[in-house]
Amino acid sequence: MRRLLLFSASIIISFLSLNTTSRAQTQSDEQKAWKEYMTPGAVHQMLAKCDGEWSFDMTMWMKPDAPPTTSTGTTINKMILGGRYQESVHKGTFMGMPFEGHGLLAYDNAKKIFQSSWVDNMGTGIMNAEGTWDEGTKSATLMGKSVDPMTGKDMDVKEIFKMIDDNHQVMEMYMVNDGKEFKTMEIKYSRKN
Repeated sequence: MRRLLLFSASIIISFLSLNTTSRAQTQSDEQKAWKEYMTPGAVHQMLAKCDGEWSFDMTMWMKPDAPPTTSTGTTINKMILGGRYQESVHKGTFMGMPFEGHGLLAYDNAKKIFQSSWVDNMGTGIMNAEGTWDEGTKSATLMGKSVDPMTGKDMDVKEIFKMIDDNHQVMEMYMVNDGKEFKTMEIKYSRKN
């Protein structure tokens, strides 16, 4: 009987020590995963190179066959929250009215994708999109949804952001009209400082 008790006690002690080791490994793995998720990396450093003030020339088409409207303005990009996100504030005029828009761009280390949100004074909703970087073309393509004010329903949008060089960028926006994708906007950015 004594042997049986010693044997049982040794099994319980072994189980408890394995469980403690397993729990410590799980906590260590969780800490490592969170640290990797929260630490800005090379993509965030690339975004930080876009910090500063930019001027822009915008061309917009309301429908595929409509004549374009043009406007100019400025954009200020700034990395926030310890270099984890890029905040952009855009100001100008559009159709004779003051225009202001705010964007937030993230690179999610865990998902390995870009995520963006956009709001402006020409609407009351939030446009969200996500996508990937193509190193060959130095561009990010983001897909998302925006509301169609005529129907109140979501419509697909696509945004292509190209880094031409350290001082020039281009953003193109595409939407779907009658089931066909068309270019609705092109913005050419030039660095001011």
